Amino acid sequence: MAARIKKGDQVLVLTGRSRGVRGEVLSVLPKVEKAVVRGVAVAKRHTKPNRMGEGGGIIEREMPVHLSNLKLIDPKSGKPTRVGFRVLEDGRKVRVAKVTGEVIEG
Repeated sequence: MAARIKKGDQVLVLTGRSRGVRGEVLSVLPKVEKAVVRGVAVAKRHTKPNRMGEGGGIIEREMPVHLSNLKLIDPKSGKPTRVGFRVLEDGRKVRVAKVTGEVIEG
């Protein structure tokens, strides 16, 4: 399956507690079809101290969100868009914003 959403993309969250929030994709987990987005689906994790000098405590971290709940933000217009693919004359396969038809770099 081709990657419609990649690391570094700006996305809009469509459903869940963080609905309507825009954020940057920190990582993509293609095997489970999820992505980690900055500031979205933040959960608190209780950690034990590991070594001498390292304290435990409650750490907030972003949890993965299913890719179907994310929509890519078109870099040109700033609006949410679906993603399509196009093969250029030089043979490269690139992502294309369905709203504007512009090629998405990255």
